Amino acid sequence: MPRLFATANWVILAALAAFGQSAPPPAFDVASVKPNTSGSGSSHTSGTTGQLTITNRSLKELIQMAYSVQDFQIAGPDWLGSVKFDIVAKIPAGAQKDQRPAMMQALLAERFQLAVHRESKDMPAFALMVGKSGPKLQQVKPGGTSVNDNGNNNSRQITADGVSMAVLAGTLARIVEHPVVDQTGLQGVYNLKLDYTPENAKSDGPDAAGPSIYTALQEQLGLKLQTQKLPVEIIVVDRVERVPTEN
Repeated sequence: MPRLFATANWVILAALAAFGQSAPPPAFDVASVKPNTSGSGSSHTSGTTGQLTITNRSLKELIQMAYSVQDFQIAGPDWLGSVKFDIVAKIPAGAQKDQRPAMMQALLAERFQLAVHRESKDMPAFALMVGKSGPKLQQVKPGGTSVNDNGNNNSRQITADGVSMAVLAGTLARIVEHPVVDQTGLQGVYNLKLDYTPENAKSDGPDAAGPSIYTALQEQLGLKLQTQKLPVEIIVVDRVERVPTEN
């Protein structure tokens, strides 16, 4: 009996230990990572249900994808923005789209020995705030979220469904290429549409007479961007290899 009792205890402890183990982080099934030395100025990223293909992207851009940050939020060696790579990665069956950043983090850590940490740094930024006349937004029930910025070099339109003000701030940061921090105080999620003219629009273009992103925000959404010095989260690269390990 004592021996049977000990065996039973061992089985129970082993089961509890297994139950307490956290699930492994999401990762690509297989991935090919190769330097791109074409010198081409074009690059693209495409994803399907089973595969992610990245062509001629810098390591800095890959870090942006992995950690959902902008260019100005990455502190590391200068060459991060100049050395380019091609990646073809097989996505596990049943994986969700929102798991891809974590998969990219794991891939960069494995192939480039990338190690980073996050810290806050005060820098000139835009505060997204409510204008004097109040917000012009359609609040909706939480559900799916989508953001699209479509158009051409002279006229663009943002259409967004179910977005928080923090998500809108992130979208605006990509457009103005500057940190944007949500200080609207608005809770919940919203549907919105914003028509604007990019800063690099041709003055003689047929669609270049529209408002700037700053004017459009105030006139169409009742929001504004105000320059301030604000704490912005940045990704600091502690270690990274220029040449990835073999496939």
